[in-house]
Amino acid sequence: MSKQNLFAVPRMTTRPAAWRSAFDRDGYLALPGFLSPLALHELVENVDRFLRDVVPAMPREHVFYEAKDRPDTLKQLQLMQQYDAYFGELIEKGRFADLAATLLADDVLPINVQYFNKPPGAGQPTPAHQDGYYFMLAPCEAVTIWLALEGVDEENGCVRYVRGSHRHGVRPHGRTQTLGFSQGITDYPRADDLANETPMPAQPGDALAHHALTIHRAEGNRSAIRTRRAVGFIYYAARAKADAEANKAYESRLVEELKTAGKL
Repeated sequence: MSKQNLFAVPRMTTRPAAWRSAFDRDGYLALPGFLSPLALHELVENVDRFLRDVVPAMPREHVFYEAKDRPDTLKQLQLMQQYDAYFGELIEKGRFADLAATLLADDVLPINVQYFNKPPGAGQPTPAHQDGYYFMLAPCEAVTIWLALEGVDEENGCVRYVRGSHRHGVRPHGRTQTLGFSQGITDYPRADDLANETPMPAQPGDALAHHALTIHRAEGNRSAIRTRRAVGFIYYAARAKADAEANKAYESRLVEELKTAGKL
């Protein structure tokens, strides 16, 4: 199937200013129908191909399972663009990069294509966290675009954002027991978190974009039959500088901890 549906830049003649305003105000933005049904079909086909053909050869530190001896509990993939040209081109060109540049008001650096799932009967909660804690950027200017591959609601674990939380800096984080989300906010929830938290159900092809400092979390999957599949695209603003050495050291320590704990 042609890639033109996904790699073409969407028409953004009057909406970008409104999108940027809402993103700056709330710390997140919902874009229903960001992908057409045809474009979504193309993406799902390539995700399924990647799961079938590429994942078996990937290093374990980039492939996370709820239970590592059960392939049906695959929950997260990291750096898909490093293992497949389709996803490399997808993050670098077209609508996702264009949206990131619009929201950050800067050129952007493509960082990570991720796959997320909460398997039925096994998908665990995602702890409240800020992506920027992991990124180690100065200034902390980055965006994650989360694209629903299927229907997502409160039953199977939709994302929940704390409105306006991106304006108050990085909250204290500490180690969690959640594979793929090693750090969670230690003083969550505060009263203002609960007052401003909003569940974000999504339909297939809907996009959610959030700032790196926006607090977000998700409940576990309470459904016995439904999955909760999505892909994520992380971009840094060109003006943001990463502490690459500190990030590499943290990742190395984390991998060793997970191997020691028998989770990888």
